[in-house]
Amino acid sequence: MSPAEQPQPHRTADVRRPTLNAVAARAGVGRGTVSRVINGSPKVSARSRAAVEQAIAELGYVPNRAARSLATRRTDAVALVVPDAETRLFSEPYFSGIIRGVSTGLAGAGMQLLLVLTGDEKEHGRLAAYLAAHRVDGVLMMAVHGDDTLPDRLEELAVPTVLAGRRSDRERLGHVRADNRGGARLAVRHLLAGGRRSIGTITGPLDMDVARARLDGYREALREAGVAVAEDLIAAGDFTEEGGRVAMRELLRRHPDLDAVFAASDVMASGAVLELRAAGRRVPHDVALIGFDDSIVARHLDPPLTSVRQPLEEMGRTMASLLLEEIAHHGTGRREVVLPTELVVRGSA
Repeated sequence: MSPAEQPQPHRTADVRRPTLNAVAARAGVGRGTVSRVINGSPKVSARSRAAVEQAIAELGYVPNRAARSLATRRTDAVALVVPDAETRLFSEPYFSGIIRGVSTGLAGAGMQLLLVLTGDEKEHGRLAAYLAAHRVDGVLMMAVHGDDTLPDRLEELAVPTVLAGRRSDRERLGHVRADNRGGARLAVRHLLAGGRRSIGTITGPLDMDVARARLDGYREALREAGVAVAEDLIAAGDFTEEGGRVAMRELLRRHPDLDAVFAASDVMASGAVLELRAAGRRVPHDVALIGFDDSIVARHLDPPLTSVRQPLEEMGRTMASLLLEEIAHHGTGRREVVLPTELVVRGSA
């Protein structure tokens, strides 16, 4: 048997896992910078982040999540809590827009996103116990009502938390919201500029800051124009299509001469259109109509709905960014971000 044919001893490949130090050396930055990039911290310059990401790709570096979790007590998971009915979650474009933005904002940080639905105090208690066991690194919360106690429990547990919206102007937790009051003013000013004078509004639930802010904007725009605010031109809704339809019916009963309506959501505006059509009223010829959200609902109504656009995906991305910063740097304090709104004019007003 020739030497070439003889069995060769098995050689274990000398493949070493790339280290954090190797990534830092390749990127020309410190080990701490690499760690911040991996952990999704916003406290890194764009240039350093790009250098680290390139070094990670070239070396094939994979973070040892198990070791990192033991060292930092991190779980690499974030809970997105929706304290509302499941039917609203899947029927309202607002939720899907925020969720898309959150998902995009967390993608680069390697975080898992857990969707949690809580409907009552009992479920809030179970969730609080789950979070107290450090099962997630932070919480994002949507559709907050004024009497929600879950944000208080999260604050007591020192769980990093960011809200979509706020419970009141005294909110202690970090939050992101659109300029709801300003957006409502834009809508009503547009109706007034079109010669409308008997302008009603369909509100959201008034235990929510978002609904109160849009109602305030409606009132402010009328007062600015010297138009008296008639309380019987204000009808309560609940951000659902059926709620919008019921409220529209009530407005027509109170004011048959109504010539315009500002609905605090596109979904409620869609219900208002159905009720106006059933009453033989044409949009916009008899009654002009404006919604809020500029969702897919607005574009598919007949006629297409004039609506106030709020940047839902940007809100979600901003929420994720604030939360990652809070997780990386505990005790950053209350952060409040208000994003601009704009009026998108279509055929309904």
